Amino acid sequence: MTATVERPPVEDLRTTLRRLAVAQKGSTGAPAYSRFVNRPLGRLFAALAFHAGLTPNAVTATSAVFTTTGIALLALVPPSVPMGLAVAGCLLLGYGLDAADGQLARLRGGGSPAGEWLDHMVDAAKASGLHLAVLVGWYRFDVVQDAWLLVPIGYCLVDAVTYFGTMLNEALRAQHGVPTRSQPTARPPGVGRSVLTLPTDYGLLACVFVLVGAPALFVPTYTVLFLAAAAFLAIASIKWYREIGRLPR
Repeated sequence: MTATVERPPVEDLRTTLRRLAVAQKGSTGAPAYSRFVNRPLGRLFAALAFHAGLTPNAVTATSAVFTTTGIALLALVPPSVPMGLAVAGCLLLGYGLDAADGQLARLRGGGSPAGEWLDHMVDAAKASGLHLAVLVGWYRFDVVQDAWLLVPIGYCLVDAVTYFGTMLNEALRAQHGVPTRSQPTARPPGVGRSVLTLPTDYGLLACVFVLVGAPALFVPTYTVLFLAAAAFLAIASIKWYREIGRLPR
């Protein structure tokens, strides 16, 4: 008589999603789209990637492919309604997958420093590359008068400095033993702050690219988001400087 070896039960997708729901990083300061739309979407992508046997780095690479495709379309293809839909779709899919790689790493028992480095390098390239693609597209296809080209240049600078400042704040906090923004908190952060920071949300910016085919709508909307992002950086820089100044020597 042959003994039967019982295999451990295979985890279903719903169970994986429940496990991911209790392993989220902190939401302090996260804008509304990123917090309420992109993280749940990333959670679904992470669960699907887990069941497909993908690694976090593979998910990061897939995210980079979608984002790069959207950026390339902006620089190489004349503005149109289908092009705008394609750009927004690629950017939003890339952003959702960007939220999935870290969640997948936590689900698999923790990520590696190299994986975190890769994720941040892709994010840094995305932060500047998107606005440079807008600049190139506006210039190549004569979308705006020359003075308007200063808007994507300024937006590129603002996003690059904001991203660097955010990463530097986290690094200095961790170095001095102070809890970082990404660490889970006992009390859920309020919704008001997430709504107030919505104009600085990359997800909202990605959605705005559906208007690319209508420059009369896209250019002023993009400009308003740039001004909001610049105002946020100016206010946040004062706050960050004071917070870092209170860290122990």
